[in-house]
Formats: sequence, C-alpha cells, structure tokens
Amino acid sequence: MKKILLVFSSFLLFINTAKSQEVYPISSGEFIFSFADVEQNGQDIPTDMRFSLFFHYGQYWHFDLFNNLGFYTGGAIRNVGFITDEDNYKVKRRSYTLGVPLAVKLGSFKDGIFLYGGAEYELLFHYKQKIFTDGNKIKSKEWFSDRTNRLVPSVFAGIQFPGGINIQFKYYLDNFLNPDYKGYDNGLPVDYSQYNKMQLYYISVSKQIRTQQIKEKAKENEYVVTNL
Repeated sequence: MKKILLVFSSFLLFINTAKSQEVYPISSGEFIFSFADVEQNGQDIPTDMRFSLFFHYGQYWHFDLFNNLGFYTGGAIRNVGFITDEDNYKVKRRSYTLGVPLAVKLGSFKDGIFLYGGAEYELLFHYKQKIFTDGNKIKSKEWFSDRTNRLVPSVFAGIQFPGGINIQFKYYLDNFLNPDYKGYDNGLPVDYSQYNKMQLYYISVSKQIRTQQIKEKAKENEYVVTNL
C-alpha cells in the first residue's frame, strides 16, 4: 500500500512540476471495423467483418505535460460485436459498452501528430443478437445480459494525424460471451461453455476535435441563424 501511495504521489508531483502542462477536453466519434477469434468445441468458427458507426461517442481529457509527452483518460460509449457465419446459420451479436481508457501519448502536440497506447475497461450494458437461418431472422435484446461478460479489459494503440484524424487498433483480453451462460435461442438450448475462445479486436477511424472548438462553432451557427 505504501509503495502504491508513493508511486501515485510521485506521479502527481511530476504533473505539478511539468512546466508546459495543458489540460483540455476532446470529443470524438468512431467508425469501427471489428473482427473476432472464435473457437467452439476446439474448432475455429468462420467470422465476418462487422462495421458499425452508431452509436459511438467519446469524451476525453488530455493532459499534455510537455509538447512531446502526455496522457489522456475519459469515457466512451461504443457499439461492438461480431458475426459468425456457418453454412446456412449466421449470428450477429453486439453490445453497447461504456469504457474508461488510460493512455500515454508521445509526439509533437503542437503539430497535431502523436502515437499513443494504453488499456481500457468496458462495461457491457445492452446486448442484441440476430439469428439468420433458413431464410428467417430471429432478434432478441437484453439490458445487462447474462450472455456477455459484464466487464472486459482491452489494450489499444494508435496514431493521430494533423487535423485530428485518428487510427486505432484495439484487442480485447477476455471473451465477449459469458462461458457460464446456459439458455435458449428460438426454443433450442444453448450452452456458451462450448466457446473455448471469443475475443474481439478492431480497427477504428475517428475524428478528434477539441470540445471548445465544437462549442465555438455552435455559437457561430446560432449567431448566423438568429441574424438571418
């Protein structure tokens, strides 16, 4: 405990003594291209790429200790999932998640370009699945479903380019589905313990914008409208 307090105190002291420290909020959305490694009863299950753009929203707080070193944290809501495709049986699964990241960034912040990497925990709070079989589609959805793990950790790395364009790779360290779940799909029993592995990873493209710039733009548009 003393060691943890010492490390934390040293970190706070380092932040306070950083001469060029700057703190600012960033708003962001994402285009997510997700994939999955799925094994069922020891066999690899074919998967398709899943694309999603709604609803993704992130609000982050950046701490630039110097022009070349900083970190950020915050919160984000995302729509993540995967698609399995076996002959005439396809299942699309997704969950809305609430994530809290912590990342270190290195680069030239005044030029708007930097590399970053970190870790994140995400709460899976709304699950939805669609089963396609024999020309039929069966949908179901649940809040805080037992079908998924409640919290899933991940690691990520990315690069931001001038203008705020951001490309990121993320890998989830735990299974998306809850291996203890047993239930029914369309009246047939299902047992998720058959899934030896069900790990998501994705590539995302986003636009990072300082929240203050969004507010200023909104005020400008409001002024134009009221003066027409």
